Amino acid sequence: MRQTFLSILLMLLPMMASADAVEIGGIWYNLVPKAKEAEVTKNPNKYSGDVVIPPSVTYNGQPYSVTSIGGSAFSGCSGLTSVIIPNSVKSIGDYAFYGCSGLTSVTIPNSVTSIGGSAFRSCSGLTSVTIPNSVTSIGDYAFMDCNGLTSVTIPNSVTSIGAGAFSYCSGLTSVTIPNSVTSIGYEAFNRCSGLTSVTIPNSVTSINTNTFNGCSGLTSVTIPNSVTSIGYKAFNGCSGLTSVTIPNSVTSIGNYAFYGCSGLTSVTIPNSATSIGEQAFANCDELTDVYCQAEQLRNDLKSGEGLYTYPDAFKDSYPQYMTLHVPAASIEAYRSTEPWSQFKAFVSLEDGDTPTTQKCATPEISYANGKLTFTCETDGAEFVTSISDTDIKTHYESEITLSQKYTVSVYATKAGYENSDVATREIVIENGQSSLFGDLNKDGKVNVADHVELSKIILNQQENE
Repeated sequence: MRQTFLSILLMLLPMMASADAVEIGGIWYNLVPKAKEAEVTKNPNKYSGDVVIPPSVTYNGQPYSVTSIGGSAFSGCSGLTSVIIPNSVKSIGDYAFYGCSGLTSVTIPNSVTSIGGSAFRSCSGLTSVTIPNSVTSIGDYAFMDCNGLTSVTIPNSVTSIGAGAFSYCSGLTSVTIPNSVTSIGYEAFNRCSGLTSVTIPNSVTSINTNTFNGCSGLTSVTIPNSVTSIGYKAFNGCSGLTSVTIPNSVTSIGNYAFYGCSGLTSVTIPNSATSIGEQAFANCDELTDVYCQAEQLRNDLKSGEGLYTYPDAFKDSYPQYMTLHVPAASIEAYRSTEPWSQFKAFVSLEDGDTPTTQKCATPEISYANGKLTFTCETDGAEFVTSISDTDIKTHYESEITLSQKYTVSVYATKAGYENSDVATREIVIENGQSSLFGDLNKDGKVNVADHVELSKIILNQQENE
């Protein structure tokens, strides 16, 4: 059931402010006198129209800084159209804007570090959201059922995307997950039927349960060689996928992982795989070629080495009409082992028919006149960039010296290719002049020529000693 007990309980709660809440300028707050902080809370009559939250309020002569939007503060306010959140707010609580179907615009400031669970759930009027570079985590179901959402920018500060965070966002067409993300929760993009492409960064080690389940519009997916497991129903029902190359880092392919991928015509399974789950490739009725690089097979999960495949892994995918491409020395083992014995034809991988997955070339970073330029030897590659400023953090000193140092990270990606290695460079701005750290010959690039220049410097120093 999509409706959790918690959300049902929430809807049964009376829509009223807490007993200690006070109303100031049309907005209700819970005040914390000792900390001199205020939290936006429920309005007994519900909020509507355009709401501008001030950075501070005064009550009984005492100033309070507005630091948070409390849980369920705007929940169920279907008449709310826009909200401006001040730069004093650090957190947006669970269910804060849940069910605000009329909300079309929200400004999240760079002070916010966390977006709570179901915070913008069922805000069907939202069309785009920019998550600021201060946010490190996106809560469970944070944007679930925002079916009007067409684009979302996830910054390189985010390290985790919660369970179901964008599930049922049917209008979402593309998403770039930055290289800072190490964890993508289960069902994160579940039923995003409009999603056509997705780039999973090298930082992710597992594709979780139902992560892309029902993404029927997905035609391209790049699985990086950092991923070790593909979970239960991870790509279930992705009928738009035509081919999938599973990298040589993956050891397990979960139950129903690619079930119902009716457009899938070929799949490559690496030698690293030790298990293929129940009906992992079932109901893939257009599948014609399977390239399995495993050299050893085993008959159960508990003993031996090699690949174990559930007998029903290709159920209703008509393996009797498929060609299986396997290592020459292992053909007889495949012929006598279920479900591989069901295949029509067996072809040796040594015959040169195995598809090779190329890796994008590592990009070069150039900088001149305030502009970054990325180049790559792989034609048609796209660049996924992260830029961090060492000064963007919380400071407690009375005086701060700005370093004006930026760290630029970029990797290249292209459909059908492995993501490139990450290139990282520093840009330092001093006295209004900027330079690329490591660019010794001042040509705007960091490459082999700079290593030569460095060698000359070292040699000259040695000669002068």
